[in-house]
Amino acid sequence: LLLLLAPWGPRVSGGLRSPRRRWPVPYRRFDYRPKTDPYCQARYTFCPTGSAIPVMKEEDVIEVYRLQAPVWEFKYGDLLGHLKIMHDAVGFKSSLTGKNYTMEWYELFQLGNCTFPHLRPDMDAPFWCNQGAACFYEGIDDAHWKANGTLVLVTTISGTMFNEMAQWVKYDNETGIYYETWTVQASPDKKSTLWFDSYECSKFILRTYQKLADLGAVFKKIQTNYTSIILFSGEPIYLGNETSIFGPQGNKTLAAAIRDFYSPFKPHQSVREFFVDLFKIIYRVILNHQFYLFYNLEYWFLPMKSPYLKIIYEEVPLPVGSKASFGV
Repeated sequence: LLLLLAPWGPRVSGGLRSPRRRWPVPYRRFDYRPKTDPYCQARYTFCPTGSAIPVMKEEDVIEVYRLQAPVWEFKYGDLLGHLKIMHDAVGFKSSLTGKNYTMEWYELFQLGNCTFPHLRPDMDAPFWCNQGAACFYEGIDDAHWKANGTLVLVTTISGTMFNEMAQWVKYDNETGIYYETWTVQASPDKKSTLWFDSYECSKFILRTYQKLADLGAVFKKIQTNYTSIILFSGEPIYLGNETSIFGPQGNKTLAAAIRDFYSPFKPHQSVREFFVDLFKIIYRVILNHQFYLFYNLEYWFLPMKSPYLKIIYEEVPLPVGSKASFGV
């Protein structure tokens, strides 16, 4: 117990105040999507029934549905719904063909792999399996979305607008490739500084809605809420990238501190290991006010502060479209 109460790993040193004074830190986009490493394995296959986005006829009228259900609803039912931890998607229905489609964005290798790295004995740097991507497939599983969640019509668009949206989805999917779990801000106050914004399923749906609004979609006036997992921190300290920290000329002290921080987040093999690691996490994050964030392939130190972490289910209004563009 005395060993656990002592800090494991040194406090951050040698960090730099952010070289950017622009907050939040902009999410980085890339020129192409790299191949995934065979080491990264998913318990559940990503997009198992996925298909190409079809080309709709210009005169088609397509209904757009908001889809939302508790995360892992297929396994745990409404359990995570009680905590307002929800997954978002969007549905489409063609009036000409009668076919339904679902589009969503989620992790290639499940949420845990996107949020925390693997510490491999053959590698100095933490190893991340944190890609996310869009998935499009025919059909809408009404039972899945209705049972513990939401399936509601939000707008109607033309076939032309759908096809233009599809081109945007291709660009968005090829350039925005890494899942970012955490939102990081200075305090629970809505006007507080946002340090980092998350990049996950709900943000993809919000971007899709905004793209449709830009194309002229007119959204219904209904309340729409989304889940955010927020960390609360003082001004983040920039630490560097994998090479500058873990490379041959890197900072060995800082590298050890980062590895030590992530070690309790590994999958647990026993109840005892779970509680020992949970105690370490509480000590480091809450009692010692430390968190290491990996964002845009770079590491940041977060000087954590109360209330440390909060899950919110916050309303984000649907975007306002122009009725002149397309009449519903």
